Amino acid sequence: MLGFMDYVQSAFYEASHWNRDNSYGTLNATAQALLDYDTPRGLRLHISSLAAPNFATSYTVGSVGIVDGSISYLYSSLPILTSAKSSDIDLHHVIKGYRHLRDLRRPDEDWWWEIWHSGKRIDRRDTLLYGRIFLPRSTLEALYLRRLSPTKQLKICCVSDSSLNNGGTILALLQSDVGKYSTEYMYSTDSALLGIRGLYNFGPDPRENVVAPTIPEDVVEPIHGRFSAGAELYYGILNKSGGLSTGLRFTTLPHHTGFPYTMTLTLNPLMGNLLSTYAVKAGQNLALCSRFHFNFYSYESDLQLGCELWTRRRNTDIEWAVKKLRPDWKRVTLKPDEDVTGVLKARVDQDWRIGVLWEGRIKELLFTLGASLDLKRREQIFRAIGVELQYSS
Repeated sequence: MLGFMDYVQSAFYEASHWNRDNSYGTLNATAQALLDYDTPRGLRLHISSLAAPNFATSYTVGSVGIVDGSISYLYSSLPILTSAKSSDIDLHHVIKGYRHLRDLRRPDEDWWWEIWHSGKRIDRRDTLLYGRIFLPRSTLEALYLRRLSPTKQLKICCVSDSSLNNGGTILALLQSDVGKYSTEYMYSTDSALLGIRGLYNFGPDPRENVVAPTIPEDVVEPIHGRFSAGAELYYGILNKSGGLSTGLRFTTLPHHTGFPYTMTLTLNPLMGNLLSTYAVKAGQNLALCSRFHFNFYSYESDLQLGCELWTRRRNTDIEWAVKKLRPDWKRVTLKPDEDVTGVLKARVDQDWRIGVLWEGRIKELLFTLGASLDLKRREQIFRAIGVELQYSS
């Protein structure tokens, strides 16, 4: 489940019209959401607040052997007008699951962002600042995010920790997204790493009017899927080593009438890694995913399977609630996830390592209950078990 600060950052991206899915870095986001979730350890409590539309705070206390925690602050020049109470947050916005990609959006025009007053331009670029300190080890992480234009964004991530080389590291990303394609240029102080990556979407260009003026839009058949291809190249100046990878993705779009599904294939020729994933939304409440990894140098392989099941209230309970509210339906608004009680996730690999997660809401609290098992270790099957509770206002 997303933390409160990650939830606010997602709201910032939405408010500033930035599509995070149109990036090579998120090519395998669907499989990662269904297979790579963290299993909580021990007991952890998060208390957060969106004190003002531009300012958020979060405090975390955990107990895994020793008592630890963190303190976080976030500032956004763009007002975050979204539900902040844990009792009102849509679970679909905080629980990572099957990702339905949307149609590509035409970028805003530059002049749309201009604000003039008395003949002077007074608009400023949207900026987000975030910082978190971990206690008691005093590790500090920070994020600077600035929208440079409707198609460009600057992102700088910093970590300060005495255990790292030079006491910390800085990663800078200059991102560009015009809809049809996206590019990213990155630099990291770790090994003086330079990199570039990009993603290209085949099909119509959202910047162009693909509908002929003489043909009504409702007559044109919508596009049901999107095929994308991308690659990345990076090189470390200090250690004089580099890397290369390329990937493909096909996913169905909202107009698709059958089962939504996503397929990806990524290749790292220097390391010999081949990775393929397939995820399908098999029903309204069920999603399945598989991931196969193979190294054609060592012939080693790995297979993972996972699923997510959204649990809902019984139909009889929903029908009773609808009948009860029907006389007063004009004054009652149901939340989008009114009938959702939680999400059950499970994964297993070829070595019989199992991860189970249950996420949902109880009264005013969001909860995550998880366990990690290793069936081959008979003397200690349970590797980890824990509970996370979140409350926000």
